[in-house]
Amino acid sequence: MEKKLDHIGIAVRNIENSINFYVNVLSGILIDQYISEAIGVESEVAILEVNGDRIELLAPTNNTTSPIARFIKQKGKGVHHIAYRVEDLDRALVELEHQGIRTLEGTLRTNKHGRRLIYLNPADTEGTIIEYCDYPTSVHCVKLD
Repeated sequence: MEKKLDHIGIAVRNIENSINFYVNVLSGILIDQYISEAIGVESEVAILEVNGDRIELLAPTNNTTSPIARFIKQKGKGVHHIAYRVEDLDRALVELEHQGIRTLEGTLRTNKHGRRLIYLNPADTEGTIIEYCDYPTSVHCVKLD
């Protein structure tokens, strides 16, 4: 199955400072900003586009339970994950199982933009957190004259 880079997730301590850097220094465009208090997420998210590439800035909203808080505590701020878009997440999960690649339990979910996602187990990916995602509910807008 074909995989295409979808976005890079970056763990940050201060989302506003990070947004300012991406907008003012890298000429990025802020697409969306929201807080996800879902269990296992607990993060403020800013989605930016820099010259056609997507970046997700992730700041913990709960320093006890947020996986981003744990990541920053263990590794510091910086690249948290790399996301690859697949055509069909369900089919990709079957493919991963046949390849002996595990996913992180409890990470399968759909975000507010309709993106279904799951994280692969870093023990099986040479230490990199990799997200697989698809957009099954994407709606294409058509301009009517």
